[in-house]
Amino acid sequence: MLKLEAIKSEKIWGYELWFASTHPNGCQEDFKSFAGGDYPLLGKIIQADDSLSIQVHPDDEKAALYENCRGKTECWYVLDAQPDARLIYGLKKDYPPEELKFAIKGGTLESYLNYVPVKKGDFIFIPSGTVHAIGKGMRLLEIQQSSDVTYRLYDFNRGRECHVEKGIACIKNDGLLPPGPFAGSFRCPYFLLEKLCVSGSYDIRSCGKNTSPSDVMLCFILDGQGSVNGVSFAAEDAFAFSPEEDLHFEGDFTFMKITCLAE
Repeated sequence: MLKLEAIKSEKIWGYELWFASTHPNGCQEDFKSFAGGDYPLLGKIIQADDSLSIQVHPDDEKAALYENCRGKTECWYVLDAQPDARLIYGLKKDYPPEELKFAIKGGTLESYLNYVPVKKGDFIFIPSGTVHAIGKGMRLLEIQQSSDVTYRLYDFNRGRECHVEKGIACIKNDGLLPPGPFAGSFRCPYFLLEKLCVSGSYDIRSCGKNTSPSDVMLCFILDGQGSVNGVSFAAEDAFAFSPEEDLHFEGDFTFMKITCLAE
């Protein structure tokens, strides 16, 4: 068992806390040693005090072609949000690439996008290729493939580099699910998320066969406080567990169990 210490990355819109990462751009060496190498997922907290860029991430095929790395499918669980919080989730419909390029150049891309309101406890799945942007005034738990590739399409004239050609080549507008309250579990080809509530005690054996780094299980505390195998925790603490590890939880808390499903 390893209690994880997050790496903070300041951004012009707020900050990120990478709490489970073996990625070279923010590697927790103790976690990499614990996992036994390259862990296929990356867990982070996103604090968005301002809006992020309108962006897209490549799928595995495009990421291998353009960057020689994994693609980036991800999901968000809303930890907190202002009453008017909203985000961009996909295009209104499929558009020809040249039309999107013209809209980006002319500063009218926002009229092509779906805006959706979000609140605390909502869940949003972002398959690779989805045009998206996190709006200001929210705090998110993000679970994603271990990749740091982002193609900005539009950045609200903040002066950062955009990647229009590659970004548009990566756009896919399918596989989207209506954002809403988390149903309790979610599975995609890359990860399984399960939300569990504990009041008193709870015993579990972590899954996996200890044959690769992907067999490590993650646990993120959503709220409350307690302990696991005698180690105390509070909201937003995170742990990594070895396969077939016996775990004894005590307290009153809610946590997200995160299982890696891909190498």
